[in-house]
Amino acid sequence: MTTELPLTLPGETTAPGPLSSLTAAEIASASRILRDAGAVTETTRFVYVGLLEPDKADVLAALAGSAPAPEREARVLLLDVASGASVDAAVSLTRGEVIAVVPIDGSRGQVPILEEEFEAIGAVMAADTGWLSALAKRGLTSEQVVYAPLSPGSYDIPGEEGRRIIRVFAFRMDHAEDHPWAHPVDGLCAYVDVIAREVTQVVDAAELPVPEEPGNFHLATERPAPLDTLKPISITQPEGPSYRVEGDAVTWANWSFSLGFDAREGLILRNLAFADPDQGGTVRPVIYRASIAEMVVPYADPSPTRYWQNYFDTGEYLFGRFANSLTLGCDCLGEIRYFDAVLSDEFGRPKTVENAICMHEEDYGTLWKHTDMFTSANEVRRSRRLVISFFTTVGNYDYGFYWYLYLDGTIECEAKLTGILFTSAYVEGSPTASEVAPGLGAPYHQHLFSARLDMMVDGLANAVEEVDAVRLPVSATNPYGNAFTKRVTRIASEADGARDADASVGRTWHIVNTEKTNRLGRPTGYVLHAEQNPTLMADPSATVAARATFTTKQLWVTQYASDERYPAGEFVNQNPGGDGLPAYMAADRSLDGEDIVLWHTFGPTHFPRVEDWPVMPVDYAKFTLKPYGFFGRNPALNVPAEAPAHCAPGRHGDGDHTHHDHTYHHG
Repeated sequence: MTTELPLTLPGETTAPGPLSSLTAAEIASASRILRDAGAVTETTRFVYVGLLEPDKADVLAALAGSAPAPEREARVLLLDVASGASVDAAVSLTRGEVIAVVPIDGSRGQVPILEEEFEAIGAVMAADTGWLSALAKRGLTSEQVVYAPLSPGSYDIPGEEGRRIIRVFAFRMDHAEDHPWAHPVDGLCAYVDVIAREVTQVVDAAELPVPEEPGNFHLATERPAPLDTLKPISITQPEGPSYRVEGDAVTWANWSFSLGFDAREGLILRNLAFADPDQGGTVRPVIYRASIAEMVVPYADPSPTRYWQNYFDTGEYLFGRFANSLTLGCDCLGEIRYFDAVLSDEFGRPKTVENAICMHEEDYGTLWKHTDMFTSANEVRRSRRLVISFFTTVGNYDYGFYWYLYLDGTIECEAKLTGILFTSAYVEGSPTASEVAPGLGAPYHQHLFSARLDMMVDGLANAVEEVDAVRLPVSATNPYGNAFTKRVTRIASEADGARDADASVGRTWHIVNTEKTNRLGRPTGYVLHAEQNPTLMADPSATVAARATFTTKQLWVTQYASDERYPAGEFVNQNPGGDGLPAYMAADRSLDGEDIVLWHTFGPTHFPRVEDWPVMPVDYAKFTLKPYGFFGRNPALNVPAEAPAHCAPGRHGDGDHTHHDHTYHHG
């Protein structure tokens, strides 16, 4: 049995706190205030509407009761689709007035792309004679193709200065249910000025065959016979879930936190804290704010029609607005608590994505266990985790972001990647693409995410120590050569704040409190474990390296500043590079005993497989934060043993394994 909890729980409050995401009423109010102030005309579109977060110090003071709650403010990005002019506006929802309307300098990037701009591409292409001629050379008409409008990057292409550009690929679509990704019209692309609604350039580099084999995995007629040997799995919690929800605040086991959702960043976790069972349940902060602040997908195809392919799904497309409405029994199983996401449409009207966030518990095997040869003690505890997740679909790819909280104080973030590969025509012997079906290519690419982790380990006075495993040479004190130790390097300032992972020394980063110690007199802390994947593979001179500098290191550490929100800068679309982390760190602020932010780059380098077509099995990328000296001992000692009724007895029979007792002796 699977059960969905009601959207409103007993005792739940809907009053927004200082960091609560904007409500529908607040989005409508922000829109009205701007209209009343004359900042909105018939051709104005609302690109982004979100909470303008108050400074961390003001929020903490309000939560501590030592200061009033900060004003509720909204940030609104506006674009005039007639002129291309855009502004960055701030609105006080508390006072009902405009705080600021700042014109955006397009030379340092433009506002993200509108859905309206994507939707207009078909008509622009159908009206361009040069484009229609290029299709006709290939035996195609405009009616036979669909378009993939894509962010353009920044390449100093003559004639694009000051223009709002989208680059366009075509895919043949053979019938209403045909996945066009199987039929790329390769060797051809167009550049479009979306304000002028005109094609500025047609790049016709090669007449490559359009792959013919369909990839319609969604049609039963094109799939193998169903696997009929799988039996149902039921996940039940007869007494209900273990968490409690009040508004956007959640408590589960020893954890407490609050949830937010943003059109740009998607799911946000705030004020993650752990109630220490050995300190009488004292609530100890770990992370003030955690989100996926940016991601980029750089492609490796250097051809004249594809060299520019690198997509910033957060900063250019606002991937939070494409959040899926999740369905019980498919995306999540068991006792589910859904949360809606309230966003703005492009006319400033609130819209709701129902069931955008899913929260549930999962069994996670053994938490701790020991069978002792001396005392005959035989103790085992089962682990479980709380899962908070959302899925977003950006064009061809689907991304799930899952945050896991564990009973022992561990925090994990996992990205799940699925969907459909971005395809090309396969040229035999290509060094930068895989052939995934006859004549169908999938260019090599990377998915590089930036997790922004505004740390608060036991308080605001934090520092980062880089810890490497070190071999010790044979010596008088190590005559047999078996000794090894660790090397600890404190990161003193932002000049040293960009760090590489190194699997050869098992490198980790410890976030320690410089003012508090555990019962052994050592700093309390958490440790970041990174996956050892490549950083950006593009040459350092490549444009994408300047625009996505955050992808060139696995870790960046900065001192907190309320206006430093995104690793590639505020306006990523058509940004020439240099904004974001390089600019933030230029001040070389102290990182020792300060309020610090970690920016962690993670994600896979994808050499597509045949097995990734026609729909890609989920691939995974993650990082882990584990307590390291944060507690005085194992914090999961208070987890009770499972009742016998919940533990399956051993059985004999078909498909069962006979239980054997083993005794292990350790010398």
